[in-house]
Amino acid sequence: MSNPRILIIGAGYGGMITTVNLAKELSPDDADITLVNKHNYHYQTTWLHEAAAGTIHHDRTRMLIKNVINTNRVHFVQDSVVKIDKDNKKVILKNGELSYDYLVVGLGFESNTFGIKGLSEHAFSIRSVNTARKIREHIEYKFASYNNDPDAKDSDLTLVVGGAGLSGVEFLGELVDRIPGLCREYDIDQNKVKIIDVEGMPMVLPPFERDLAEYAQRYLESKGVIFKLGTFIKEATPDGVLVQKKDAEKMEEIKAGTVVWTGGVKASHIPADSGFKTNRGKIPVTDDLRAPDDDHVFAVGDVAVVFPAEGKRPYPPTAQIAVQEGELVARNLKHLIKGEPTEKFVYKKRGTVASLGNHQGIGVVYDKKLKGKPAAAMKKVIDDRYLLELGGVGLMLRKGKLNFL
Repeated sequence: MSNPRILIIGAGYGGMITTVNLAKELSPDDADITLVNKHNYHYQTTWLHEAAAGTIHHDRTRMLIKNVINTNRVHFVQDSVVKIDKDNKKVILKNGELSYDYLVVGLGFESNTFGIKGLSEHAFSIRSVNTARKIREHIEYKFASYNNDPDAKDSDLTLVVGGAGLSGVEFLGELVDRIPGLCREYDIDQNKVKIIDVEGMPMVLPPFERDLAEYAQRYLESKGVIFKLGTFIKEATPDGVLVQKKDAEKMEEIKAGTVVWTGGVKASHIPADSGFKTNRGKIPVTDDLRAPDDDHVFAVGDVAVVFPAEGKRPYPPTAQIAVQEGELVARNLKHLIKGEPTEKFVYKKRGTVASLGNHQGIGVVYDKKLKGKPAAAMKKVIDDRYLLELGGVGLMLRKGKLNFL
């Protein structure tokens, strides 16, 4: 009798932790494990805002999958997923297909423009290593061209960030660290640079407690960031954006050389297109993280939606919850193969930390509030802890934040 075939699609936080832990939990005689991913590398999504601003090189954010997984236990296939054929237990790839007995869906997110006109064509979004690199190169090009291109305009030095959630605010923090260096390098008066954040909510960082969010806003404003709260981007154009305050009659044009949209993401379209029951594109998993309409399919990360035992709002799709989901899925797959009952998912909220550049931050860790340098240091500890769990001491020393201080 052949071994059960476990197929993991997507090498994000949930998919990678599932894969690494399965290789530890199961022997070669227990199951055949295959991981599929579009790229041959895994990357730290929570570091992309730094690569986009240029405060770290984009290669710092990624690591080759073959250097992280146990290649003696896991077969890696570099390919793009096209569709899941759940009726026949197959995954259709761009260059073939794979059959499975158990499937783990960890396909991640896509940018959500909410139908805003021109946003896809004229704005950047921070969603991958390559898009982060394009943003950094574009910003540097605008600064390099300012004193050398006769057609350069002052508005070329204006950067508009759409959204003041976690991604937007962390990107702003990196920008205020990066801009002074760019101005020195390209001999530009820093007073000519404008960083404008446009946010539809009347506040920044809605999930955070107000005193922490206000600390972040005051810090960024002290570094020159202009917040336009209660204001919506209505259209992106080749010259910038059109915005409108709530209840205002007229739109305002903001001319800008760079527009970066951080205002929202949505789950990969593949589960919904493949016929799975979804809630706003996400699979509403059961208490052991399986699809409600297929006991052979698990979902983790951005494609899974998990509701608390009491409460109507789901847990936010953070790296923290994706890692915990991956840990449980690995254990539950072992339980199923061994004929044991599965475990229920219990989210252990350890806190949330937002960086405001390299030396500033805010956060709550185990109910303790942090501001300033202690929060920034804790963010680096959290990042390094993930690397330690993923690839051990060697990976943490090669890629870790504290090692680069």
